[in-house]
Amino acid sequence: MKNLKYIFSFFLLTALLGCQEDDTVTNVDGIEAPSNISALFTIKQDNSGEVTIRPNGDGITSYEVDYGDGTVETETIAAGEVFEHTYAEGVYTVTIYGIGINGLKTEFTQELTVSFLQPTGLVVTIIPGASRSITVQAEAELETFFQVYFGEDPNQTPVDFMQGETITHTYAVAGTYEVKVVALSGGAATAEETQTVTVSDLDAAPDPLLNQADVISLFSNAFDNVPVDTWKTDWSSATLEDLQINGNDTKKYSGLTFVGIETVTSMIDATEMTHFHTDIWSADLTEFRVKLVDFGANAAYGGGDDVEHEIIISNPAQEEWVGIDIPLSAFTGLTTRAHIAQLIYVGAPAGTSSVYIDNVYFYKQSATPQTAAPTPTLAASQVISMFSNAYTNVPVNTWLTTWSGGALEDLQIQGNDTKRYYNLDFVGIETTGANMIDATAMTHFHTDIWTGNATTFKIKLVDFGANGAYQGGDDSEHEIVIESPAQNTWLSLDIPLSDFTGLTARAHIAQLIYAAAPTGSATVYIDNVYFHN
Repeated sequence: MKNLKYIFSFFLLTALLGCQEDDTVTNVDGIEAPSNISALFTIKQDNSGEVTIRPNGDGITSYEVDYGDGTVETETIAAGEVFEHTYAEGVYTVTIYGIGINGLKTEFTQELTVSFLQPTGLVVTIIPGASRSITVQAEAELETFFQVYFGEDPNQTPVDFMQGETITHTYAVAGTYEVKVVALSGGAATAEETQTVTVSDLDAAPDPLLNQADVISLFSNAFDNVPVDTWKTDWSSATLEDLQINGNDTKKYSGLTFVGIETVTSMIDATEMTHFHTDIWSADLTEFRVKLVDFGANAAYGGGDDVEHEIIISNPAQEEWVGIDIPLSAFTGLTTRAHIAQLIYVGAPAGTSSVYIDNVYFYKQSATPQTAAPTPTLAASQVISMFSNAYTNVPVNTWLTTWSGGALEDLQIQGNDTKRYYNLDFVGIETTGANMIDATAMTHFHTDIWTGNATTFKIKLVDFGANGAYQGGDDSEHEIVIESPAQNTWLSLDIPLSDFTGLTARAHIAQLIYAAAPTGSATVYIDNVYFHN
């Protein structure tokens, strides 16, 4: 048990301020109380009961301790030093006070067990994480502290830690290691446990690049997820861990034979979806299977109207994220998709394989351009190009300002650089500062767009004026609205700059803003953005 409490030491503060001249007084205003106090208790294994207390914390100049065994005097040490005290067998509550330069004092309490018997009931939890890392925790009875040997170096000095503390270690090289945890008391007898741990270069799964409106997500940080009854049914043969990899929620199935995932309470209607997706990562899978089960309108398995189909992925790539995209048409036995209630994963070798899972969702494949945008034919001398493989482009500060409502993916279509804006409301593109564009000699603005779902497309040009500042008093702007743009084809927009009637000056163009509807779900591909005459 640990406890923190803040105390203000008026005496110390007065002493600090009273003994200095006015021109050398330390400014303590705004300095916070000491924080993050912890303590490591270690004990000699010779039945002496001699305990070393090593406190640690932030913003601390000195420590005081109450040993909790009736000792009257309170000892004080400077930060970085240790307390040493001899105890009889027993359980004690040790109180440590961290004192800051401003006299603020924080109280911390921790339980200390002093025993000369062998620790019992040792339980060690070791969890592999991302990028060759592991976390280690341990608990036991009659122990004072633990030591962990990570198995990386035979001459390694063990790391001491306390019950309730989590130790993280990152290996230099991916591989398999023997990790040993030892529980120590004040006697010579110890308890220990060794576990074999395999670490890899595992990192978080890639973020999906789909619109929320095109997705029914069961599990992903990128989307709003539908309710799932359970990620491991009671008839599953696997162990489930919920963990985070670089802050990204991930599921790990160990000892996998098969695992059932159910959405019986809120069955999924995937009739409008075209694909099923899941990301998997494994170091040992030789086969992976995905089964979808539709319970039918009666919502009962075995009720006479349920259907199912299983897809087999042989020899999936190991030690890398594999994005599995399966057309729902490939689930030939899944003749209906309006009441999907079960997703079943199967792994081989059965009972020994492990797999990390992320980004589990159904999606509707949006239309995508199969050919690149037309290549411009204007002479370079007639063009100020912001984005085109056909010309030398002027500098652009950003193609996605921080205040944009949408996301950007840079990609290639038939080898041609293209920008894809998705989840689009509006996007700001800036050529501010020294990059402002002088388009006074130009007559038109051009952009090529391709969309499968935008019902409205807008283009706004903003001139910041000679002072180079938005709303500096001399800026001007105008927006052109294209209603019902042609879909599923490249649309070349050549707009006379005279149509931007509110754009009264064109010598300091600093912003281009695209907007689209339906708001927040439109996808637009962009190429060949330039001014020309």
